[in-house]
Amino acid sequence: MNFTNPSRRDALKMMGLVGTAGVIMPNLLVSPAFASPPNTPTGQIVVGVSQEPTVFNPLMPRIEVDDGVQLSLFDALVRITPDGEFIPALAAEVPTIENGGLSEDGLNWHFKLRDDVKWHDGEPFTAEDVKFTLELILDPNFRSWRTTGHDLIRDIEVVSPTEIKWRMEEPFAPYMSILVETMIVPKHILEPLEDRNNAPFNQAPVGTGAFKWGSRRAGDHLELVANEDYFADGPYVERLIFKYIPDLTVLYTQFKSGDIDIISNQYISPDNYAEAKSLTGRVVEVVPSSTVESVFLNMEKPQFQDPAVREAIYAAIDKQTIIEALYYGLATPTESYLPQQSYYYTPDLPKHEYNTERANTLLDDAGWMPGEDGIREKDGVRLSFSNSTTSGNHLREQTQQFIQQSLGQIGIEMSIENLPPAVMWGEYWTMSEFDSVIVGIVFTTGADADVTVRFSSDAIPAQGGRGANTAQYTNPEVDELLKEAGEIFDQERRKEIYREVQQVIREDLPLLPMFQYATVRGHKEGIEGIEPNINTRIDTWNTAQYYWNK
Repeated sequence: MNFTNPSRRDALKMMGLVGTAGVIMPNLLVSPAFASPPNTPTGQIVVGVSQEPTVFNPLMPRIEVDDGVQLSLFDALVRITPDGEFIPALAAEVPTIENGGLSEDGLNWHFKLRDDVKWHDGEPFTAEDVKFTLELILDPNFRSWRTTGHDLIRDIEVVSPTEIKWRMEEPFAPYMSILVETMIVPKHILEPLEDRNNAPFNQAPVGTGAFKWGSRRAGDHLELVANEDYFADGPYVERLIFKYIPDLTVLYTQFKSGDIDIISNQYISPDNYAEAKSLTGRVVEVVPSSTVESVFLNMEKPQFQDPAVREAIYAAIDKQTIIEALYYGLATPTESYLPQQSYYYTPDLPKHEYNTERANTLLDDAGWMPGEDGIREKDGVRLSFSNSTTSGNHLREQTQQFIQQSLGQIGIEMSIENLPPAVMWGEYWTMSEFDSVIVGIVFTTGADADVTVRFSSDAIPAQGGRGANTAQYTNPEVDELLKEAGEIFDQERRKEIYREVQQVIREDLPLLPMFQYATVRGHKEGIEGIEPNINTRIDTWNTAQYYWNK
């Protein structure tokens, strides 16, 4: 393969569309299996998560903790491994040029499906379910999480119960990665319903995954049970329980006491790392994460529409002290929304400097003058806003206090208005009801750098769009660059474009990037199958492989 000047075919190979690995992401930590899994599901595993899931329909707007549950209940056509390789799930094979599933120009897709898959209610999975799912995503009356890529599909044809094909209106290089995150839903349950946004299915879903819906106690836990008719390997435990513990201190305490077997989602806070790694009977490891912690600004708020204000706020954030004092130096400062392990990451962005003097100068020069109470204002707009995050996350709460004090020094008033996770990440977040938010987000789609769902002007839910552009950020240049990158299969050219996008986002500052996480993950000794995957948003991506080695 010519990596210097790749042909379209070579570029498709690099994308993982001809059976080779996708964008190279390191297999950072793989736990070897020390014993064979049991022949039948045995025992239970309790996963502690820091918030209650917000939605159980995998096609609706969702957050990372939702993924953790949905990946156990549903399957996509393909999955992605820790090293970025696409592998079949509901598909019998990954479509490639060599196997005839993908045309040379990337426009014609042909999936062959497994013939041994059943829904949890016993009905057979077929190509009709795939067609229904793709069409439902684009239904204007359905509240879809993402339409990017799917909106290019034309002429869906069910060839047989185990074959489906379609044509793309134009080439879209990230589409295989998007399919990784597109879980298939049952036609026979949802099609007859007039209102699919409020279907009973959304609260008690039926999937094809390794685990079936068991029971749910709102505000406390969710229990899934083994699907013993699962088509792939596993599951190896009888019950998988997600326990909701919003307070991170309590979450860690229950990990120490043994009440939970795996600490997930927000993991072990860095201030507990020193103690945690010495705990008897626990496996504790620092794992690089693709999550980037940032201050998200609602760009429709008048306080943030002046670039000088956004730049001044960023200059007033002492993120190095936050990293060292609160996160014990485990996090890595960043200027990009992409993880630094990404093939597309640019290290050449302007470096942040904590400088309140410069921040004051920026605001003075832009005409923001202190009022009688010392808070700056201009044209009737006061530089006063709220910042929100999840209550019970003590590190973010302390970060807020750091930032609040710094902003006060430059004449900006920031109040703190934190909310329970279920409220915080509901419509308050998805419909941009906030002023600003401290949040950790995975911006990549699988291993791909396409961020249309986060930054495209068509992806603003609060303005009727489909996506997750909750900052309500709009920039025609970014829109054009994202469109161009999606149509190109030349990896080097795509890298150049995504570097341009990073440059523009860094200049515009709709989010103020602080650091890339290194998560402190922990589980009881004896649990096998746990494997970090930087290409997924959550660690419980492969619960079918979990089992007890004792």
